[in-house]
Amino acid sequence: MSLNNGQTLTSGQDSTRNGSNSNRAPWEGVRAGLKPSTPTRKPESPKPENAITIAVSSRVLFSMEKEQQIFERQGMEDYIKYQVEHETQPLSPGPAFSFVKALEAVNTQLRELYPESEELFDVVLMTNNHANVGLRLINTINHHQLFIERFCMTGGNSPIGYLKAYHTNLYLSADPIKVREALEEGIAAATMFSQEKMTEVSETQLRVAFDGDAVLFSDESERIYKAHGRDKFFEHEKAHENKPLDHVQYTHTVTGPLKCFLEALGKLQKKFYDKGQRTDCPIRTYLVTARSAASSGTRALKTLRSWGLEINEALFLAGAPKGPVLEKIRPHIFFDDHMFHVEGAAELGTVACHVPYGIAQTVSKKGIKDRETSPAPK
Repeated sequence: MSLNNGQTLTSGQDSTRNGSNSNRAPWEGVRAGLKPSTPTRKPESPKPENAITIAVSSRVLFSMEKEQQIFERQGMEDYIKYQVEHETQPLSPGPAFSFVKALEAVNTQLRELYPESEELFDVVLMTNNHANVGLRLINTINHHQLFIERFCMTGGNSPIGYLKAYHTNLYLSADPIKVREALEEGIAAATMFSQEKMTEVSETQLRVAFDGDAVLFSDESERIYKAHGRDKFFEHEKAHENKPLDHVQYTHTVTGPLKCFLEALGKLQKKFYDKGQRTDCPIRTYLVTARSAASSGTRALKTLRSWGLEINEALFLAGAPKGPVLEKIRPHIFFDDHMFHVEGAAELGTVACHVPYGIAQTVSKKGIKDRETSPAPK
């Protein structure tokens, strides 16, 4: 299956181009009688320093394939003009949509248990779109009844510099370059792709699945495997099974880039556990790894324990494909550093994200660069 992050399009939507040659500014000519529908009753947004902030780009939250075609073929001015002329036409859901809805479902339950607490998920729309596209995005958010109050629209500039200002815990984008920049800034991030098939997922329980090495853990063990082979890898893991899967680099302890997001999920899980909801907690986490349980699983589990983190389910596949297992789990989102596993999961309908981190990325670096050439709005 070919996943796309904006460069190659597979949308089934109408792709008619807007051929208008009007000399007017692109935001002029919008019918004055069309007004956005704004809900009047919404809960208050938590303070950023108290929340778990999820930053999503417009092209992963909504399906914008047609709009991207206009940008690539006709340029920015026609793109903005089209968006403004169609600003009362809501965009359809993208790959991150169900994940965001699940975050809101968890918030609803947290507010019931802890009415005064601001330890909640807070979703920020982080996009390099022009501000004149904002009304269409707001109208779409209100149409789908999403609770997204914080926007960052940078008008063509990179939004990465704003991620820390928004206290971002996780950044999802269709642009692998932006994702790499976020990771370099120490922010958990992953590239999300549009895909032809998306499995139906739970509306009441958030399910998040993680690969282990180079996602939650450092890529230390994967480097051993690639340099010395399978047998040396098993020997290394046995000899170091009581040593956590992180390493010291330039005096800093290095772990996988998604460890901090798992920590944030665990913090909210504990709030449900404290209310006696361990078995029916609305957040469930999964470790889905190619490691073998008997040969190298001990170190993975001991690492999580040493960090004080719990994982609800651990699936050791001993090299078997991850797609069929993920099809049964039906997670809202799955993170892996290998495009092979990302594509395999997506073929069976799992929304899978690529974490471009660790030794595995040097193998396919040229292919990744080939997909990093589109400057389309994100």
